[in-house]
Amino acid sequence: MDFETFKENLVRDVKEALDARNGGDTLVETRTVDKMNETYEAITVKPEDSIIGVNINATALYKEYEDGKSYDSIVEGAADVADTALKSRPEFDVEAFTDYDKMKDSLAMEVVSKDRNADLLETVPHKDIEDMSVVYRFVIGDTAQGTGTILVTNQMIDNYGITADQLHEDAVKNAPEIRPLVIEGMAEVLAKQMGVEDLEMLGLNIPPEQEQMFVASVEGNVHGAGVLAYEDFMDKASERVGGQSFFILPSSIHELLIIPDNGNFDLKSLENMVKEVNATTVDPADQLTDNVYHYDAQDKVFELGEKFVERQAEKETKIHEASEKKSLLGDLKAAKDEAAKTPHKDAAEIGTKTKGEAAL
Repeated sequence: MDFETFKENLVRDVKEALDARNGGDTLVETRTVDKMNETYEAITVKPEDSIIGVNINATALYKEYEDGKSYDSIVEGAADVADTALKSRPEFDVEAFTDYDKMKDSLAMEVVSKDRNADLLETVPHKDIEDMSVVYRFVIGDTAQGTGTILVTNQMIDNYGITADQLHEDAVKNAPEIRPLVIEGMAEVLAKQMGVEDLEMLGLNIPPEQEQMFVASVEGNVHGAGVLAYEDFMDKASERVGGQSFFILPSSIHELLIIPDNGNFDLKSLENMVKEVNATTVDPADQLTDNVYHYDAQDKVFELGEKFVERQAEKETKIHEASEKKSLLGDLKAAKDEAAKTPHKDAAEIGTKTKGEAAL
């Protein structure tokens, strides 16, 4: 069975299974889903009288079919997922959705790769931060599958009659309230995962002042990299690492790693770390970028790590040139002062003597 036939059959059979379970008409159709970091073919399932449905990744299901999973079990599994999701979907006020003044209080921000999402970013309002982009979502409630959100599109803000700048301003105000910033030491994170006793046994119970790595995210740890766009994030992160400058590693779209710039790590080793983790550990759909970033706490500058290195090199060159210039001026002044101390014979006396010598 080829993919197109698989999709057609899946639509028919999932609809039949759900109608039999719920005794009603279910709308099932195919569509292409453009998500951050990925695009896939899906079947969308929703009740006839609802505008909210659930997307089931048909591309992934077809791969399971090719790998040997039976078609009947795939249909049954897809029907289970759709049934559970629809029954637990959040209450949604359609009328409120058309009113921006009501919806803006639910605005959250996410950070994604600019390069990996170039096509999708053409259709949504966004603000670039180096090689990343901030996008905006309305948070509409929690479901069994996670938090329900709606990505804000260019068409939506046109309908609302607002600008992208207004959207960003409102998101900056409301996002930290909806998804509060959380910064924890790596030891704290491991303690939650393993238990304090295990950490002590492994010698990982590091005092806060000795912590060399911190995790920044939001409560719930979902799409937590968006904290990068929070107005006070850099100041709070710097405060957490003792007022120092720091490197930022994009662990995933869900969290950031903060490492103090105290000389214990260099840019190249950190870049290699990010690339290796992305290649071996992080799901492609959750990856942010392969780059490392830096925040200069003194100059208040956030930038790509390589730009920071270049800027520091330029700064050191200027300091060196200024030092050399100062040294040269100092040498000239010393020479001038020395010349001023040297006694000179009276010009008239020299002239008379010379004239007398010439008469001999």
